Amino acid sequence: MTRNLSLATLSQNKNNCRHDRPESSTISRRPATANIIRTMNHEVIEAEWNHRSKSTQYKTMPGIGAQRGLLATALAIGSLSLLRSTDARLADRSRVVKARGSRRDRNNLAIEGAAYRVRQGGDYDAEHPSATASTSNDIAARALKDEAVDPITDYENRQLRGYPQYEDPELFSRRLSSQLTGCCYTYKSYSAAKMCSLYNQDCESGETPSHDSGDETCTQEGLSFIGISFSVNTASGNPYSYQLCDQFPMENIIDRNYNYVMSMDEDGWLVGGGYKSFDYSGKMPYIDSSHTELLRIGSLDASKGGTTIEQVYAAMSSVSFAPFSVFPEYLKGGGGHHSGDGDNKDVPSSDVTLIVSIVNTYEDNDSYSSYENFLDQLFSAMYAVDGGACMDDHDTDPHVSMARGVKFKSSYHQQQYMYNANLEVAVWQSMYPKGTPIGSKGYASFPPGSRGNKQYVGYGNLYFFFDRANITKAWRPNRDLSDDESYYATLFTSGDTSSYYANTNDISFNYQGSGDGGGDYEHNPYAWKATMAMHDMTDGWLLPPNCEQEGETFFGIPLSRKSDSNLQASSTFQQQFNFENIIDRNYTYIKSFGTNHGWLVGEQIGNGAGSIVDKDTAHIPIFYTGTTNPDMGGISLSNLIKVAKKIEFGTLYIKPAFVFIDDNGHIKLQFEMDPNSALAYLYDNLCKMLGIAWNYDTPYNKDGVYTNCAMHAAGDRAKYGCGPDGSGVGGFCPQMTVAYSARFNSQEHAAAYLEKCNNYVDYWRSLYPSGVAVGTTTFCPSGGCLGLFLNRYDLFNVFKPELGGSWVEYNGGSLQPTYSPAPTWKGGCDEPHNFHLDKCFRKRAKPPASKVVWDSLGSVGQFSVFLIAFMAVTLSISIFLARARKRRRKGESYVDFLFRESRKKGKKKKKRRVRNQDLEEAMLDDVRESRSRRSSKSRSKSRSRSKSEARSRSDKSHRSSKSRSKSRSMRSSSRHTRHDRDDSYDEASPREDRRQQLV
Repeated sequence: MTRNLSLATLSQNKNNCRHDRPESSTISRRPATANIIRTMNHEVIEAEWNHRSKSTQYKTMPGIGAQRGLLATALAIGSLSLLRSTDARLADRSRVVKARGSRRDRNNLAIEGAAYRVRQGGDYDAEHPSATASTSNDIAARALKDEAVDPITDYENRQLRGYPQYEDPELFSRRLSSQLTGCCYTYKSYSAAKMCSLYNQDCESGETPSHDSGDETCTQEGLSFIGISFSVNTASGNPYSYQLCDQFPMENIIDRNYNYVMSMDEDGWLVGGGYKSFDYSGKMPYIDSSHTELLRIGSLDASKGGTTIEQVYAAMSSVSFAPFSVFPEYLKGGGGHHSGDGDNKDVPSSDVTLIVSIVNTYEDNDSYSSYENFLDQLFSAMYAVDGGACMDDHDTDPHVSMARGVKFKSSYHQQQYMYNANLEVAVWQSMYPKGTPIGSKGYASFPPGSRGNKQYVGYGNLYFFFDRANITKAWRPNRDLSDDESYYATLFTSGDTSSYYANTNDISFNYQGSGDGGGDYEHNPYAWKATMAMHDMTDGWLLPPNCEQEGETFFGIPLSRKSDSNLQASSTFQQQFNFENIIDRNYTYIKSFGTNHGWLVGEQIGNGAGSIVDKDTAHIPIFYTGTTNPDMGGISLSNLIKVAKKIEFGTLYIKPAFVFIDDNGHIKLQFEMDPNSALAYLYDNLCKMLGIAWNYDTPYNKDGVYTNCAMHAAGDRAKYGCGPDGSGVGGFCPQMTVAYSARFNSQEHAAAYLEKCNNYVDYWRSLYPSGVAVGTTTFCPSGGCLGLFLNRYDLFNVFKPELGGSWVEYNGGSLQPTYSPAPTWKGGCDEPHNFHLDKCFRKRAKPPASKVVWDSLGSVGQFSVFLIAFMAVTLSISIFLARARKRRRKGESYVDFLFRESRKKGKKKKKRRVRNQDLEEAMLDDVRESRSRRSSKSRSKSRSRSKSEARSRSDKSHRSSKSRSKSRSMRSSSRHTRHDRDDSYDEASPREDRRQQLV
């Protein structure tokens, strides 16, 4: 207490000197200890002055030596105090609360939140936003509001009056900034433009690699089209995928097991059934979207040069077409952007595409084929309904996009994959030498989710794709299939195709020169770098050593929220940021996107660009853990949760810095990288516990579970990350992707868009100058939680700071991409239009309790129950057969014996009740009769022995027919009769009585 008080007094003396206060007024308010220390200080100062002025005489003066010793003592006391104040500890807020002298938890109120300040007795401005962030100036202003006295004087008065919780605002601000409960104090006064230059980004010129130049009358490109679907439903894919193609088993030409492929973009394989939510690769849980375009409609916004859905439907209603036969040509690589991660260009990335063609068939001796007639009718009909300028003026070369951004393990693996896939295509060519109509004999509903609209699929249909995976309309051909067409269309499902696979041993067509001959290359896993964690998600990863499969699972901060412009399925995880203010919904600046994904913070139903209608997936990725398949070098999901539950991290504060466009053309929101924040501390510990072994640094955790597929090194730290406070050699750089590959109308439009966005970022920076811990009243109320994402779409588990617990957030039953039209109908889950929603699907598809109990037994338990039931049945049958062999009558069947036994048992039960009553009465009568018989026998010995023996046998046979269950009652009655005997009872009577009882 004395040391702390002396330091405080020293600080007060310094302030008094600064404010030129009278010494007498200051001393009168201080305790005696402060005066003593102040006198000591004067002596030390005087000694030091004498030492400097008389440096030649200080050795001969005894007072100077004592004064130097006193100076050393004071300095030692001060150094001990400083050492004590720099005690290190984990990044939590308990130290600040402890310094205030109050309880630790305060009901988990945020340190800088309004409720916390009210609880502490401070003033609170109701107009201030309820965010868990503030600054030292704000705290000082509220603490000293309407105070007429000087701040230092008020501090002294409060301290002398016994207010231990009150602290100098400036000292509290410095202490708070060192506790990792806030963030980003260094650049509080910097604007978004200045922050952008500090991070070496360009936020003003608008020079981006994604400008568009095309038809000026089409100001918005789109992705809607008319085409043919090759979608299949497989056991390994998404269970909600369509089965619209029975002819081509597309799963046979993809590498789902990663035998040849190293990595792909976040969508993975677009054919072969799609992906489940819990796939090891962490790919987006989309349904199968394989198709070939016949006519690109483009934008659906008529004001931007597009064509509305109604116009497309009206045009197609006047078009008549015959079933088209499709012939598979070959599978090729190449295309794409051939990008690499960072400076490593050794492993190219490309697209995988299946080339198909439409077979020319002729109807009724026409000089033009059916497909040519269809195209003529289609373009004429589209022009008749005033189709927009964004529609293509020619048909599209038929092809099936299978995957994008594919990186193979080596050129040899790429050649092997191409050969095996094209060998499968050669089998298809042998099966369908003249092509085959595409279709299925199943049923489907268009648009998906409309249960009451199920229709027979059939063969030869054309479909309107609102986006890649949303079919909203199907059109049937004008005639049925011919015999030959029907034979080929049903060959794979109804016939035996093993002979085609056995007889096809080589490839008769040329698939070389399709972009796959890029030279020899091989992935070198030891060329991996920590900066590869800042990855382009539209491209494949370069994997570290001993990792055989990619993965998109990661730890991050969820930022999605539900708004009027998003789908109903979007969840709200924060209320501090409204990202609608940095989105160009009207496409004033942006013309189109380079991928099928539009705005990643939630896409609108009926968006003109035809982007996939996704829910809000806003997030900040922190640590990519890779695949969850331990057999491929990853770590299981349960082990990830186990490790994360043991990391004690502080409340995660984030602060927006600026909006920019990166080198890949993606729009991103940069958050400040503070190496001294709780977020940085969390990143450091994730690297220490789950990072890969690299550069002689190995991870460690108490559970002993590790992964070879994390994209972060065990020795990586936040201070190696991006920004002015980082060295730029690590993987820590908190960013949120707003959109992929945005294409602007011009360079000026790009600059204007960035200026608009960063103006709003400046507002956020002024609103949360020291960061904010995001959350809602129902999700992470205290703010600053960490999330474990299966992929960008699905948040699975949430962890509270300071080991406050965790819970599963996964909302299950994802039917992604979600459906069009928008699920905004009233009536809840009873409304058929809402049947496809996640919560409604779970409610309708909830299994019965008996099925859940039966499934919970497992295979062993179910087999045990079956075995016990089987043994019980066989034992009952054996007992019945044994009884029947012994007691059934001659010529009587087993069935007759069963009925007779059942009737007999029923009669016995009725008679047994009467017999028991007679038995009780007969026992008493027999006792009386035995007495009379014994007395008469003793008096008359002349009777014939034969009559006596006959009577005895008769009595014996009569008694033996009685139930043995009443023997105890007979013995008790016998004892009573013996006590009541006469003295004239002879010796023969007891012997005869004992004999009768034993019978």
